[in-house]
Amino acid sequence: MDQPGFRESILQEIDELRALSDRSKDSRAPVELDQQSVGRLSRMDAMQQQSMDLAREERRRQRLAVLGAALRRLDEDEYGYCLACGEDILPERLEIDPAVTLCVSCQDRR
Repeated sequence: MDQPGFRESILQEIDELRALSDRSKDSRAPVELDQQSVGRLSRMDAMQQQSMDLAREERRRQRLAVLGAALRRLDEDEYGYCLACGEDILPERLEIDPAVTLCVSCQDRR
């Protein structure tokens, strides 16, 4: 099921995630521990911000993997079928998330 738009939606989201990752590289860098330039609380804030940015980056990586799998399913003519039961996934569901792998019934059973 390679309906027009799904591949483009997936590729667009991949591009957006990669751009976000590139823009946030500096915020994930190790925090300088120079006590002369930054006070203790500022360092703690910076370390907490870095931790949150690293977590966001991990979620981006996971999403990129899911999107990559969706592209492979498109290439193999397996896209749009539920991985649990093999039935069609409703196009409306794929429009919401083009990388979804389960139909509504199988998702509800989880």
